[in-house]
Amino acid sequence: MSDNVDNIVLEHLRALRAGQDRIETGLKEVKQRLTGVESGIAGLRRDNVGTQEDVYRQQTVIDAIQERLQRIEKRLELS
Repeated sequence: MSDNVDNIVLEHLRALRAGQDRIETGLKEVKQRLTGVESGIAGLRRDNVGTQEDVYRQQTVIDAIQERLQRIEKRLELS
């Protein structure tokens, strides 16, 4: 009887260990995928910053052109 109980306990321990191994394997995969997502988000943020810089630069040029146009119109008495 004692041998039978020992075998049952060992079977349960083996099943628990196998389940834990599957969980650890799944967790490693989730961590790898999360790292990929974080890298992708970081790349998008870098792209967004670059785009914002371009918009600000273009707005500066537009403002300068607008000022020049207003001065030209004023000199020519068009406005």
